[in-house]
Parts: sequence; C-alpha cells; structure tokens
Amino acid sequence: MKKILVISASDSDLPVMADSIKVLEEFGIEYEMTLSSAHRSPEKTVKIVEEAYKEGVKVIIAGAGFAAHLAGVVAAHFPLPVIGVPLKGGALSGLDALYATVQMPSGVPVATVGVDNVRNASLLAIQILAVSDKRLEKKLIAYKKSLADGVEKKAKKLKEIGLEKYIEQMHK
Repeated sequence: MKKILVISASDSDLPVMADSIKVLEEFGIEYEMTLSSAHRSPEKTVKIVEEAYKEGVKVIIAGAGFAAHLAGVVAAHFPLPVIGVPLKGGALSGLDALYATVQMPSGVPVATVGVDNVRNASLLAIQILAVSDKRLEKKLIAYKKSLADGVEKKAKKLKEIGLEKYIEQMHK
C-alpha cells in the first residue's frame, strides 16, 4: 500500500520534486509520484486525490510554483495531512508560491515547507507516519543523530584546521 502520494504540478518541477522521492526511498516508504495541475487538470487532480484516499494513502505532498493552488485543492478533497511545497519560478522566485501555499483559508490546513524544500516535506510526511510506526520512529531518531554527529565532526575539523582552511576546503 502506498503511504505517501507526491504530486507535482508540472513536469518542469520534476527535477526538484525528485529529491522528495530520494528521501522516501532512504526510509523505505512506499509512495507514488504523479503529475496534475490544479488549473490545467482540476478534475484529474480531484480524482487522483479521492482515489489516493480510498487506496489508503496517509499523506500527500504537493509541489507547485507561481499561483501554487495545488496543495489547497488537494487539501480541499483529502481529509488527511497535506504538505505543500512552494517551488521557485517566475519573477518572484517562489515567494508567490510560498504565500499561495501558506495562506490557506481557515478550515483547509496545508503544512508548508520552505521554497523548494522537498526534503523537509518528505521528512515531515515520514514524521507523521512515524506517530503510529515504531520502525519509522527509530529510523528518524537515527537520522537526527546522524545530523548531530555530522555537525560535531565539522566543528572538530574547524577547530583543528582553522576558519580560513575550512572555508577554502568547502569551496573545492
């Protein structure tokens, strides 16, 4: 059973949205990815969302740029958590998409991550699933520990080689 559905509003966004899939695969999460537009294919979008719910999908990640109404349309038709990913594009570099995604009307919540931050969208979806899945909870704890260990390793290296060499090595 697919637990997470990832919807991209446009095929031009697939290179960014692909990072979402990488995270889900790292954690062994069953998912499906599809394309649908709130504006260009609204009936298809509603059908996809309704079928996902019937099939047992627990969380939907919806990525869109510009007017970015995809996550809101999805949330209007899906009773479980929806995570919106505003995507960069156009003259406002994703700020328009961020506002459109985060400013949902009362009663239609959409969790929103930063512009192009599909990794966090996937991690949030995994955290939602982990509330009732001890295996996932343990994987998340290990993942967060690895983040802390990485910071400690970098801090140790900075102390050993100094700021200038550290920055120089970062740019190689």
